[in-house]
Amino acid sequence: MLKRPSYCLLLSALAVFSCTKTTPPTGTANGGRSEKLGSHLQYANPFMGTGPLNDPKDMGYTTPPDWRGAWAGLVFPGSSLPNAMVQLSPITEFHTGAGYDYEDSVIVAFAHTNKGHWNLCHLPVLPVTGAANAKGDYSSRFDKKTESASPGYYGVTLQDYGVQVELTSTLRAGFHRYRFAQKDNRSIVFKLAQSNERVSNWAMEKVGDAAVQGFQETGRQTVFFYGMLSENIQNLDVRGPGTKDGLAVLHLPDGGKKPVELRVGISFVSIENAKQNLAQEIGSRSFEQVHQAAANTWETMLARVDVKGGTPKQKEMFYSCLYRSFLWPALRSDLNGEYRDTKGNVVKADFNYYTEPSLWDTYRNKDVLMSMLAPEATTDVIKSLHDVGKKTGFIPTFFHGDHGAAFIAGAYQRGLTNFDVQDVYRLLLRNANVEGGTRPHIQEYIKKGYIATEEAPNPQVETKGKAGVSKTLEYAFDDYAVAQLAKILKDTANYRTLMARSKNYRNVFDSGTNFMRGRLANGQWVKNFNPEYPYYEYMYREANAWQVSFFAPHDMPGLVALYGGPRAFEAKLDSLFTVPWNPSYIARNVSGFIGQYCHGNQPDHETPFSYYFIDKPEKSQRRLDEIMERFYGMGKNQLGYSGMDDAGEMSAWYVFSSTGLYPFSAADARYIVSVPVFDEVQWHMPGGKTLTVKHTGTGRNLRSIQVNGTANQGYFVPFALFRDGGEVAVITQ
Repeated sequence: MLKRPSYCLLLSALAVFSCTKTTPPTGTANGGRSEKLGSHLQYANPFMGTGPLNDPKDMGYTTPPDWRGAWAGLVFPGSSLPNAMVQLSPITEFHTGAGYDYEDSVIVAFAHTNKGHWNLCHLPVLPVTGAANAKGDYSSRFDKKTESASPGYYGVTLQDYGVQVELTSTLRAGFHRYRFAQKDNRSIVFKLAQSNERVSNWAMEKVGDAAVQGFQETGRQTVFFYGMLSENIQNLDVRGPGTKDGLAVLHLPDGGKKPVELRVGISFVSIENAKQNLAQEIGSRSFEQVHQAAANTWETMLARVDVKGGTPKQKEMFYSCLYRSFLWPALRSDLNGEYRDTKGNVVKADFNYYTEPSLWDTYRNKDVLMSMLAPEATTDVIKSLHDVGKKTGFIPTFFHGDHGAAFIAGAYQRGLTNFDVQDVYRLLLRNANVEGGTRPHIQEYIKKGYIATEEAPNPQVETKGKAGVSKTLEYAFDDYAVAQLAKILKDTANYRTLMARSKNYRNVFDSGTNFMRGRLANGQWVKNFNPEYPYYEYMYREANAWQVSFFAPHDMPGLVALYGGPRAFEAKLDSLFTVPWNPSYIARNVSGFIGQYCHGNQPDHETPFSYYFIDKPEKSQRRLDEIMERFYGMGKNQLGYSGMDDAGEMSAWYVFSSTGLYPFSAADARYIVSVPVFDEVQWHMPGGKTLTVKHTGTGRNLRSIQVNGTANQGYFVPFALFRDGGEVAVITQ
């Protein structure tokens, strides 16, 4: 029997699936678009974002010799459904962002989970023939011409083993199909000692003529699996079970003539649940049936936004980005409703339990997009955050800030009200006031109105610190977000307190330099101050002073006033985009520059819209157009991003900016209007209404906005237009 955690329930029942001879879908090597795909699906390219950035002109500096460029998008090209538990994708190198780099020429495995944040990549498997290579491991070269992908499908030929691999998936199960050119000495290697996380234990056993089961345990979680083969297993050779160098080799009998199909159900609760997930989601369905169902799911999702006009590249980029925007957060509850909660206990609920969103990145736009086009899943994500909050005392965040506040407050205003808003609000108030939870240094922030920086004599990129300036700016915005819920719930006292605190961004603004600047505990400014130098956590979080000094999305008129009014603000903003980046300042995640503006990381992604607040939308539009043209589809293969996609944030920025409506403040239910790159955009909302955005005119300078035939006051339009339907005419000259 397996040596496994005591809560794992093993089953020995056997079910045998029939094998159906099939033909692989038609596709293209670098686009993965099949002739059989739907009208929207054909434009979505899962390889987009997988390309590297190596050109110093794109990055802003020359990368050290041991770097793989700027990591580019760190995305995976494999098969997944929207927000699924399974992301079945090739691994070219473990312990990289998504485990896949487009320029690599060797595949080491196909793993069942992914994200792009250096974690996951669980349950890696690889079909092989013969023994391990001269290095003592199993891997294979592959020719890019044999590689293809589309949403819900991935295919490649393993050159060294002569195996054509095809992958598709359901929410909780992966479907592999292998065509072996060699009929003898065929095996499937399970590399259970490897993932993007440190594996602490693993085990696998044969539980029938054609079934295996096991688990892989890391410091973060345990993933259980139940796998079924389309033909009997000759034997299972488990080498070094549970060890860091072990693996399991599943040997197939000689003489096989049909494609080998491997169906794998997974669960974060138990093998029993993994088996049930597999039986109910795939059962005896053929590869084609599962693949077609996946394609239909994605076509339905992508068809919620219709675009007309634009260049072929813009159309491909739009639907590729829309696709990327719906891969995370990931499902973690099983078909029977069970999941493992934040305390490690098995719980059963009447909603789907999801991982926490990548809130520091995605609260800006991706989570807004999800709330608009996938409201039921978004509501379940909020319920999942609430579940964590009830058991820890705090609504969780991701990485930095407290941006569950903006996510939840904005979603509630966009009509997602099917959750216990009173208790969620109670927990968000704890976040905003109680030390030891989601907001580090919150008592200092409340007492001083800012989070202090300790002076460092010679600060470097990786100098440790509180990231006090970034925290102050972000907490001020988070206070504003919680205040919006307080207002809705008629909690006047907390509303007033939080709105007053939302002005704290002013406390780290140095009028002597016109920058957001580190401040000592005694109120003095940090002396060693270089506004161009980037820091990971000293004063700022993955940014420099230029990149955070325009962040007050909840109070842009107040920010303009801090700078001394519109003319001074405009001059400073112009300088952001014209002061050249110093190529000797090198920090990963910080790349893709227009002057000091960095599109390769999130902290200043709202900034190009800032000209709107001094009535200069045409200057914003020039920057938006430049960003969309330069920083998406980069590199020699036109598959690179200027930085990490960060679970869809980079992609969602393009989706909104290219359609002419951007959620400038995620805590509010309104959108700033810019000039779309398409002639017409139709948003088909889940409630049945359609919002049409039309671009009228040949130029790119915004002249006026009409809503349902009437001149719009200002540059914003409300979410009500999405809810009720209507038309926005963007008129240019």
